[in-house]
Amino acid sequence: MLHFRSSGGPLKSDESSLGNVAHRFRTTRWTAVLLSAQSQAPGFQAALGELYRVYWYPLYAYIRRRGKTPEEAQDLAQGFFLHLLEHKTLSRVDPLKGNFRSFLLGSLQNYLSTEADRARTLKRGGNIEFVPLEMQGAEDRYRLEPADQLSAEKIFEARWAVTLLEHALAVLGRQYMARRKEAVFETLKSFIGIGASGPDGSYEAASQTLGIGVGTVKTLIHRLRKQYMAVVREEIGRTVSKPAEIEDELRALCAALTASEGRLGV
Repeated sequence: MLHFRSSGGPLKSDESSLGNVAHRFRTTRWTAVLLSAQSQAPGFQAALGELYRVYWYPLYAYIRRRGKTPEEAQDLAQGFFLHLLEHKTLSRVDPLKGNFRSFLLGSLQNYLSTEADRARTLKRGGNIEFVPLEMQGAEDRYRLEPADQLSAEKIFEARWAVTLLEHALAVLGRQYMARRKEAVFETLKSFIGIGASGPDGSYEAASQTLGIGVGTVKTLIHRLRKQYMAVVREEIGRTVSKPAEIEDELRALCAALTASEGRLGV
C-alpha cells in the first residue's frame, strides 16, 4: 500500500493544508479527479493518491500475473501512477466516458507494453516519490491467487470487485462508529459482505451478544444489508462517469466474482 510524497513531505489524503481533500474526493467521481489532475488543481495528487490507496492491489496482482517479480510489480505499479500524474498523460484521456476500472486496466496494459523502462527512470528522479507500505502483505495475498486458473484480466476484475466491497464495508463501519453503534456493526457484519451466510444458528449468538431479541437481530441485519448495498452503489457511482452506468458496473463486478467463485481466496 502506498502514499504519495511530494517535495514538501508526506502527502496524505487527510492533509489539512489541502482543505480536506479526502472529504471532497469521497463526494466526487473519478472524472472530477482526472479533470483536476489535468488542470493541476490544488490537492489533485492527494485525490489520485486516495484512489490508488484503495485500488492498488488489483493492479499489483495483474502485473504479477503477467510474470513480473514482486519487486518489478511494485516498481511498475508505482511508476504507472507517476505516469498518470503527468499532465500530458491525463490530457489525452476523455474522463467523461467509461469507468475507472476499465480506464485503469487499459492504461496499465498500454503502459506495461510501451513505457516500463521510462518508468524506472521516472521513479528515481523528480520531486515525487512513493513510500511503500505493506508490500509483503501484498505478496502474501498474491500467493493465494489462482494464477494457474484465471487470466490476469480475470484476477484484476475479481480483485477489483473484492476491493470495492471491502472498502464499502469499511465505509459503513465508520458510519456506525460515528453513531456510536460499533458494537452492533462488529456483531452483525458477518451477515453481510463477501462470504456472508448468516446461518440461523448465529442469530441466537448475536442476540446474546447484543442483549436483544432474535427478531430484533433479524431486523437490524435486514437494515444493515440495505445500508451496505446503498454504500456499494455509492462507491460504484464514484468510479463511473454517470449514474446510469452504476447498474452495468454492478453486474460486471458480480460476474467477475461469479467467474472466480471457488478459486479466489478472500
